[in-house]
Parts: sequence; structure tokens; C-alpha cells
Amino acid sequence: MSRVVHFEIHAENPDRAAEFYSAVLGWKFTTWGGPMDYRLIETGPADEPGINGGMIKRHGEIDGTAVIAYVCTVDVKDLDATLEKALSSGGVLALPKMPVPGVGWLAYVKDTEGNIFGMMQSDPSAA
Repeated sequence: MSRVVHFEIHAENPDRAAEFYSAVLGWKFTTWGGPMDYRLIETGPADEPGINGGMIKRHGEIDGTAVIAYVCTVDVKDLDATLEKALSSGGVLALPKMPVPGVGWLAYVKDTEGNIFGMMQSDPSAA
């Protein structure tokens, strides 16, 4: 069974969004330090239930094609096999497999209802 291990917020203005979530929910934002502008979100202490997330600048305009929701990412053992299963079960590829350097391989899929979710295969050698 695969668990949700991460969520992601897509924001037109990441600085403004970080300020909002910090003020409203007390979340802490730090720069990832990787090759892309990505912010890690700490939602609470590690010894309490919950998951942390990240924030990225939204790609595209809010016109029906851009991601305008939180995207949950599920940990999978084999991204290629899980992608194949998702697509053969009626899912649609939303973002092709791509490396997240030093972390793993990521892809986004739309489920049969049009909801986007991410799948991540851990691989520290991904580049």
C-alpha cells in the first residue's frame, strides 16, 4: 500500500503565499537549495502526526489548465510500473516522469475524476 508522503502548493506568487500560510497556520518555509526555486514547508513538529510539503511557482495561468490545488504525492516503489497501471486504469498523464535531483523520480497523473496527484519513486541518484 502506498502512502501520501508530501503535498505541494502551486502559487502564482510564492512569497505572498508563504506569508499567508505563515500568518494563518504558522507554517515555516525554507528554500530547498536544489536546482529549482522550491520551498519546503514544515507544518508541525516531527513527533506529531501529519506530513510536510513544498511550494513551487505555478506554471501557466489560472485558465483551466494550470494546477490550482494542493497536489498530494504518493510514495511508490516503481514509478514506471505504477504509471502504467494508472494509465491503463483510466488515468491521464498530467506531467511526464521527471527527475527531482537528489530526491527521486516524479510524475503527475489525473485520476478518472480529473484530480491531479503525484507519484514519487525515491532515488537519490536522480539527476
